[in-house]
Amino acid sequence: MLILVVGPSGAGKDTVLGLARQALAADPRFRFVRRVITRPAEAGGENHEAVSEAEFLRRAFALQWQAHGLHYGIPSDVIDDLTRSVAVVANVSRGVIAEAAKRFPTRVIEVTAPPEILARRLAERGRETREDVAKRLAREVAIPDHVPVETVMNDGTPAAAADLFIAALIRAA
Repeated sequence: MLILVVGPSGAGKDTVLGLARQALAADPRFRFVRRVITRPAEAGGENHEAVSEAEFLRRAFALQWQAHGLHYGIPSDVIDDLTRSVAVVANVSRGVIAEAAKRFPTRVIEVTAPPEILARRLAERGRETREDVAKRLAREVAIPDHVPVETVMNDGTPAAAADLFIAALIRAA
């Protein structure tokens, strides 16, 4: 099963994914994918494989997309895991869900929070203007109707959200 993790900026996906990855590290049923991104490793954020655009374009991926001027990819070796019935967990853009669902057995877990919490978290980051935050929060890409989705509300502690997320992973797998 390919378990795609999506959610708006400020939802805490990276935090929740990190806690789940730690909790399930010894569980052979799950693989948490390290994405390949055309962003320098020292740019912060998630632990990703940093590559140049030229390197990215030479590689084969199970899934790939562009967002915010960067290329993102899910390594092609996840296909081997899927054939062995490993649940592959990947943080993706909503825009790639339809393609993934055409090619692989797919479930979606959406990590989100109420709009006021998302706005506060984005403002606290200090990376964007108030107008940019509003635009980011207004963006919405629908999840295709035929793809099963479960929502995890991250409006409390990171540990509580991680517990909900892990339970959703286990149900999806």
